[in-house]
Amino acid sequence: QVQLVESGGGLVQPGGSLRLSCAATGIAFSIYRMDWFRQAPGEEREFVASIDSIGNTNVADSVKGRFTISRDNAKKTAYLQMNNLKPEDTAVYYCKARYRLKDYWGQGTQVTVSS
Repeated sequence: QVQLVESGGGLVQPGGSLRLSCAATGIAFSIYRMDWFRQAPGEEREFVASIDSIGNTNVADSVKGRFTISRDNAKKTAYLQMNNLKPEDTAVYYCKARYRLKDYWGQGTQVTVSS
């Protein structure tokens, strides 16, 4: 069955960096667009970044210049490199795989930015 597993979250100080990974099984990974979303307590889930099957990327204005999305089709893994983290980046981060109208979500990984 389809499974997306996020990893790499944790506690980091403001200004620090983390790299999140999203490992996929059960899908033809290379044809899927991969997205990262996040959800802070009491907030709506919001878009963070996406990368399509040919490597075109889109990043939310709130993280532009700090976050980078990438993918390794051979490893069936998408990444979110997060630099210069801020307390407002604290959230559960989710990856999503989308092909046509079919979406698959991971279980999320917690990122906490605090001193």
